[in-house]
Amino acid sequence: MSNYPMSKYCYLIACLGLWTVLGACSIKYSAAGASIHPDAKTVLVRFIENRAPQNNPQLSQQITEKLRQKILAQTRLTQTNEQNADYEFKGTVTGYSVSNAAVTDIDKPATARLTITLNITFINRVGDKKGFANQSFSRSADFNASQSLNSAESRLLAEIVPNLVDDVFNRAFANW
Repeated sequence: MSNYPMSKYCYLIACLGLWTVLGACSIKYSAAGASIHPDAKTVLVRFIENRAPQNNPQLSQQITEKLRQKILAQTRLTQTNEQNADYEFKGTVTGYSVSNAAVTDIDKPATARLTITLNITFINRVGDKKGFANQSFSRSADFNASQSLNSAESRLLAEIVPNLVDDVFNRAFANW
């Protein structure tokens, strides 16, 4: 019985010590895992141009808007049209292609694949100023080859565009 109060006392000291050590640490994380320099306040997301030989007329607008929305929702940055924004994104859609993804035993396509490729430049004007130039991002989604691209396209874009935007965001702000 005499060890009981001593072990309780040691446990209390250990907990207080751990609380003090953890309380002294200050690491800044966001829910999105984004690493934003404390001096950064603005971002300019330029219109992502569509230069793919085959394309969807709404694709550029969708990608540009999704990237703007993601940055505004998951960082403290504000969108600006100023040329000297702290962070700047610009780029082009360079690929929009359909290919066969799987074939049946009678050499007919069973599954087709839509692949979209972006080429993005990220300019960082604050902190360590590490950005990236002409980084390629590519995502694909499959659809039944018996369908036309037009009939599957909206579902495919709803899958591909957010994934592309996540890839660009993570590369810029999470350094993945």
